[in-house]
Amino acid sequence: MSVPTTPLAERMRPTNLDEYVGQEHLLHADAGLRKSLEAGVVPSLILWGPPGVGKTTLAHLIAQQLKRPFYVLSAISSGVKDVREVIKKAEDKGMFDQHGALLFIDEIHRFSKAQQDSLLGAVEKGVVTLIGATTENPSFEVISALLSRCQVYTLNHLSKDQLVSLLARAMKEDEWMKKRAINIKEYDALLRLSGGDARKLLTLFELVVSTYSSEEKIELTDELVMSVSQQSLALYDKDGEQHYDIISAFIKSIRGSDSNAAIYWLARMIEGGEDPKFIARRLLISASEDIGLANPTALIMANNTFQAVNQIGWPEARIILAQCTIYLATSPKGNAAYNAINEAMEYVKKTGNLPVPIGLRNAPTKLMKELGYGKDYKYAHNYPGNFAQQEFLPTDAIGTNFFVAGSSKREQEIKEQIEELWKGKYL
Repeated sequence: MSVPTTPLAERMRPTNLDEYVGQEHLLHADAGLRKSLEAGVVPSLILWGPPGVGKTTLAHLIAQQLKRPFYVLSAISSGVKDVREVIKKAEDKGMFDQHGALLFIDEIHRFSKAQQDSLLGAVEKGVVTLIGATTENPSFEVISALLSRCQVYTLNHLSKDQLVSLLARAMKEDEWMKKRAINIKEYDALLRLSGGDARKLLTLFELVVSTYSSEEKIELTDELVMSVSQQSLALYDKDGEQHYDIISAFIKSIRGSDSNAAIYWLARMIEGGEDPKFIARRLLISASEDIGLANPTALIMANNTFQAVNQIGWPEARIILAQCTIYLATSPKGNAAYNAINEAMEYVKKTGNLPVPIGLRNAPTKLMKELGYGKDYKYAHNYPGNFAQQEFLPTDAIGTNFFVAGSSKREQEIKEQIEELWKGKYL
């Protein structure tokens, strides 16, 4: 029996919400999205999550549940003209249907601003209910006007147990698979090479099984999976596990001040076709998280890099990214600001909403002034050196210190400045 032309991942696509694996936080009985679907009303939404966790499948199941006209566009191959054609069809059908059509756009982060703008009117008027799928943070990749009209749902990585259950279901239910004598003795290679991507997991599984005749018994081991998959593994998969592993190695090389290694990992991403904006965003984060106050110019450099990359693109963007990478890697390092905000947020979680001291409160009305709002506040510019000793923390937080200087020269200078001003208060 020959291998079916339709991939196993497509053959195993669930046909209803009860067959869907994962994302219980969205689809359990009391979850908001599940309740909305059962009520037959959903807002425009963005499904954000890593590859292979069921974004496209969920979009199709939503359409099936709501029984509305359903249109699909891919941001890779569709333009403004395609968007307008779909909206026109939806408008025409809308004359006979009180509910708007559903428009699914896969990889919506690849849509340009103009393409996203072309959706606004139809989404706002309810001509279409948008379902966008993206692996990138919508805050960066979806224009604010469109994002404000959508509910963002975050999809999580599938767990090991969930991925294993998909393999078990495939062997039990797929017509081609259940006729094979398969014993999975080891799962590690299957799970590791697929990087948590259910689609890749099923594709790899089918690839290994297809190397045997239908009469042969298959003892599936890690060694077998590695042997079969070697020739089909890509050097860099910008949608899979290596995407995250290589960017991790890149940032850690910068943090570790190894500009040579950082340039190597940058080259790997460039050769693999990574989005230059993704790399530039990570440089921006590193400039603040790993360098921060030790060299404030690093953030300016990284921000200028991000702006330049947006205007230039490949191939020239490689030069700009390389310049910033070497600058950050060779810069003094410090994470005092990163640690300070984390400490402060943990403190806020533990102590709740401590009241603002009455002297720091705004007093726009006469009554508030009579109640003492703003009383005894010292306007710093009225004092020598533009500084006056006074308390700015809530009463219960007085004396709590969040900023701890690191060993970098600049952070030590900031520490000395604080000590000079506050006379040891925050030591």
